[in-house]
Amino acid sequence: MTTTDKRPAEDAAVQVPKKQHVEDKGVAPIKPEFIVDAKVEEVYDDEEPQGEHGDTQPNGKKKRSRKGQNKNRDLRQQHEEIRLCSSLLDPEGTRECKFGAEQCRNSHDVDAYLAAKPQDIDGVCPVYKAIGYCPTGLKCRWLGSHYNKETKTLLKDLETMERAKVDNYEINKVSGDVKYSLQKKQYKFETALTMIDWLDSQVQNETNIAKQEELKKDNQATYVEQPIKPGEKKKLNLSRAKIVSPLTTVGNLPFRRLMKDLGADVTYSEMALSLPLIQGTNAEWALPKAHVSEYPGFGVQIATAKHWAGAKAAEAIYRETKNVSELNLNCGCPIDLLYRQGQGSALMEQPARLLRILKGMNACSGDIPVTLKIRTGTRDGKNTATTLVERVLAENDVAAITLHGRSRQQRYTREPDWNYIKDVAQVVKAWNHAKQEDKERTDVPDTFFIGNGDVFTYEDWHNAVNTDGIDSVMVARGALIKPWIFEEVDSQQYLDKSATERLEILRTFANYAIEHWGSDEYGIGLARRFMCEFLSFTHRYIPVGILERLPPKLNQRPPHWKGRNELETLLGSSDYKDWIKITEMFLGPAGPLFQFTPKHKSNAYETPKN
Repeated sequence: MTTTDKRPAEDAAVQVPKKQHVEDKGVAPIKPEFIVDAKVEEVYDDEEPQGEHGDTQPNGKKKRSRKGQNKNRDLRQQHEEIRLCSSLLDPEGTRECKFGAEQCRNSHDVDAYLAAKPQDIDGVCPVYKAIGYCPTGLKCRWLGSHYNKETKTLLKDLETMERAKVDNYEINKVSGDVKYSLQKKQYKFETALTMIDWLDSQVQNETNIAKQEELKKDNQATYVEQPIKPGEKKKLNLSRAKIVSPLTTVGNLPFRRLMKDLGADVTYSEMALSLPLIQGTNAEWALPKAHVSEYPGFGVQIATAKHWAGAKAAEAIYRETKNVSELNLNCGCPIDLLYRQGQGSALMEQPARLLRILKGMNACSGDIPVTLKIRTGTRDGKNTATTLVERVLAENDVAAITLHGRSRQQRYTREPDWNYIKDVAQVVKAWNHAKQEDKERTDVPDTFFIGNGDVFTYEDWHNAVNTDGIDSVMVARGALIKPWIFEEVDSQQYLDKSATERLEILRTFANYAIEHWGSDEYGIGLARRFMCEFLSFTHRYIPVGILERLPPKLNQRPPHWKGRNELETLLGSSDYKDWIKITEMFLGPAGPLFQFTPKHKSNAYETPKN
């Protein structure tokens, strides 16, 4: 039905008021019969971090804004009251407790532990079903599905175990010994140290021009050309590739694995900070982990402000993770903390430093190609990407450049500037053409150019990749809100996914989350937390069947609406307590101590019940 169609008289009670919201570009045009209340709530906010843009009142006092992020979220998850010693997870195991039963802080009384455990969650353990055994053993919350109480043994499905060894395991796991050597500063960097010395001399050159030639001559002997030439690095094929952007928090391994199921060709780790990487931090080294289905086509994104840190991180990733297709330098993150540290988008204001970092990473990343992600600039109306890209191409070897069509100041507000993206695409295209005619650079592969910004429909995607000079597009929030976006790209039509189909996608995510974080109480808590983070985006999807016109826009906010059935209404709820209810369908009841505070303040409230 279009906006001009006549509706029967009995629909009068649900018609939109005279001042129709469909006239507002910022409001989603929902069919009147699905509108519960024409009022539009600010139910999400991707733009303002806490403490910026109008956060004070005229009297100087702080406003209690519903915008921005809840930066002080308590993300700790509950543990079991009685903790079973890990040496007893498998009753038939041969592991010995290194502390001894008397000294160990955890329980060695298996019967008491089992008696105190909460009731099993209904169904079969997702981990046992997927890989044929459950590593959490007696701690599993689905224990009854793979435990024989009479013989007190854990069950194993040998056929499934063999199959999982082929196609269902995680890659890029770094040993504890490697992380320990990094922590103790005993890790032997074979390439980075020499390269850092040479790059340090370049910094001196920039600050002392008079000694430039002398310094170059002195350091000539110690500089080692990158051991692997650009033409010898792994080949990327990003032409018309379906790419999921690096995503903080929600771009975790279970989500990326889900996206591979739904048609993605390329995925990226969450942004890893170079300094914690080379310090051997466990949390940071968890980020390059991936599922085997992601490789080839898996990139690791790092952020750094120093060439020495970037070079060392690149070498460590190359030597310790064998399944990485590209190493992406983040020069677009707008977060204030990183910006003040000189990382992320701050590098766009310091091109000489950016070039040094790229040189160091290229020389130390072995056969892993280096790519770059930037924004249009740091300030509105002052685009600097064109000049920066020209300099990067002239002085470095990058396998791909991704441009997000917004400035740092703009963050995620207003629409991205795709006209500017097209202009920069021509710069890359011209460089590729000129390189082909340069006999000295015939071994350098062409640089791919990727656009990024509010790609939410198959029309957005095809319009971009069919633009001269743009090889593909990177999808970020569009994939979070509508995970099946690449199915629409392939079919070139809108898919009106039913609530049941969408629930099955969430079920798959929940199963992958349990496989990754574990089926014990702690693992389920993490899975539930990250599923709620995922739902903080998926709830923003407005089904095609209730929209009055197409295409949908990513930042359009809906009036209060109801779905075509109760489940569809629940999946569209902006109340985070409803998100927890959805997780309970797959992860069992949330414990009384489970906590979840939405990342964005605008979601940190309960929806009033009539």
